[in-house]
Amino acid sequence: MNKTILCFALIFTMGAVLLTAQSADSPGLKPIIQNYAARDYASGAVTKAELDLIVQAGIRAPSARNQQPWHFTVVQDQALAKRVLSQTTDGNVLIIVSAEGDGKTNGAAILDCGFAVQSIYLAAQALGLGSRIYTGPIEAINKNFKTELSFPKNHSAVALIRIGRLKPGADAVSSASARSSVSQKVTYK
Repeated sequence: MNKTILCFALIFTMGAVLLTAQSADSPGLKPIIQNYAARDYASGAVTKAELDLIVQAGIRAPSARNQQPWHFTVVQDQALAKRVLSQTTDGNVLIIVSAEGDGKTNGAAILDCGFAVQSIYLAAQALGLGSRIYTGPIEAINKNFKTELSFPKNHSAVALIRIGRLKPGADAVSSASARSSVSQKVTYK
């Protein structure tokens, strides 16, 4: 009798775990499904501990053949950050992800850097910070800032992530760009 009760308890528990894992509120899925590119930043520094966790998330990103082609340049100097990306707010940090090559034709490295960029972006949000990915300023960064940013030899910027404190009340509705629906972007066959 006790074995039967234990068996049913185990089945019930496993079923509950499976249902939780398949829910949009799952701790693993929630940051991915509920993320948004922040627009409303408040002044205030990102802490060293937060930066360490965010960079660690980038380092742990998936990489084809484990090449890990990325290099992260963390810009905390506020005057330099403002020159690289004029929209920065006091306390924002920029993380520029670079890889060997021109940043346009080194496809496998760019793809791997994209995984690192997403990991950094999501890690910042998981810590309650705002994050936004930029590719628009990349050409200007590669043309004007490579030396000043101390990129490794033969590296070019691939993407930039802005990280900072969020304004109180900022949310995905008021702070983010509209997203396409699943039906607009997915075909099931």
